Amino acid sequence: MRLLPILFSLILFIACKPKPPVRQPVTVSEDTTFLTGTFFLVRHAEKNPGPDSTLTPDGQKRAGLLYQALKDAQLNKIYLTHYVRSIQTTDSLRLKLNLDTCFYKADTTGESLIYEITRRGDWGKRILIIGHSNTLVPIMRSLRAKPHMAAIGEDEFNWLFTIKKTSAGSTLKEDCY
Repeated sequence: MRLLPILFSLILFIACKPKPPVRQPVTVSEDTTFLTGTFFLVRHAEKNPGPDSTLTPDGQKRAGLLYQALKDAQLNKIYLTHYVRSIQTTDSLRLKLNLDTCFYKADTTGESLIYEITRRGDWGKRILIIGHSNTLVPIMRSLRAKPHMAAIGEDEFNWLFTIKKTSAGSTLKEDCY
């Protein structure tokens, strides 16, 4: 007899359970900042011999020249590799302009950089990228820019590449600093 009221209560509970809400469609609009932005690419400054060495006196001067070249560029962030030479190349800009930095893995495809920019939601920003002689050209290509050179020479440290990437395409400006 006690089972009947419990069974009745259970049926009533199931019957009175509210229906799940109907999902309303959400209009999806294209994010106009995705895969866009202004990117300033440079190679780290001159380094001492060794796998992860510090900057030479000439490299320290070059880092100062980089600061002079980009101090008014309205940078939002710096992307660099974990190497000491890359970190020292950006020290003036990072410290004097109080810029946030993000690390990416140096690779010869540019995929790691693209992944980190996407993961951190930094598309549409003005970003300084510090690379290496064997990574700059692949990074430019991954940003859909067409550099005139196939590679950066081992003794070339003065190139400043500016890529403006819009939804319509990319433009590349090549300068020296």
